Amino acid sequence: MLQAKGIEKYYGDLHVLKGVDVMISPAEVVSIVGASGAGKSTLLHILGTLDEADKGEVFVGDVNVSKLSGDKLAAFRNKEIGFIFQFHNLLPEFTGEENIIIPGLIAGRSEVELKKRAHELASILGVAGRLQHKPSELSGGEQQRIAVARALINDPKIIFADEPSGNLDSKSAEDLHHLFFKLRDEFKQSFVIVTHNQELAEMADRMLTMQDGRIVLN
Repeated sequence: MLQAKGIEKYYGDLHVLKGVDVMISPAEVVSIVGASGAGKSTLLHILGTLDEADKGEVFVGDVNVSKLSGDKLAAFRNKEIGFIFQFHNLLPEFTGEENIIIPGLIAGRSEVELKKRAHELASILGVAGRLQHKPSELSGGEQQRIAVARALINDPKIIFADEPSGNLDSKSAEDLHHLFFKLRDEFKQSFVIVTHNQELAEMADRMLTMQDGRIVLN
C-alpha cells in the first residue's frame, strides 16, 4: 500500500528525519509513537504528501508520489489519501453534510452521489442525525466524526491521522479509536496514526517507535 525509502528532512541545520524506511500493508493500522520532537508528525506529513522530503522516495501503491507536483499531486492526494487531524478543521459556515462532501466536489463528483455517500458514512459513524447542523452546534466528538467522514468521502486507499483524539474527552477518544478499526474492517483501508495515546498505539496492528529522527522499533 505504501513504501517510503531513505526519507530525510532538514529544517535549516536541524536534521529532523535521518534515513527513515516505512512499509504499510493494505488494510493495516499502524501507529507511530515517540517523544515530542522525534519526527513523528514530519514523517506523517511527508508520507501523506503534505510536505516534501529532502532525500528519499514515497510510493503509494505503484505511484511514486515524490515525482508528482502541482495539480497532479493535489489531484492524487484528493482521491487516494485521507487526513484526520487533532483539530477537525471543519468550515464553520457549512453544515456537517457540506463539510463532508467538499473533497468530492473538488474531485468533480456528482453532488447527488456525494450526499448519498455522506449519509452512508454518517450512519456508520453515528452522526446521521447531525448532518444539517453546523460545527458550532456539534459536540467535539461529533465534529471529529464529521471530519472522519470527510476523510473517507473519496474512498482513499490510506488515511493519515495526526493525534486524532488529542482534543477529545476520554469517552469520545475511546469511541473514535474503536471506530478506526471498524472502518478498516469494513472498507479495507490502511490507517497510519501518530499518537501519544498509549491505548490507541497498542491497539494498532503494528507500532513504530521513533527516536531522534529514526524508527528504532518496528
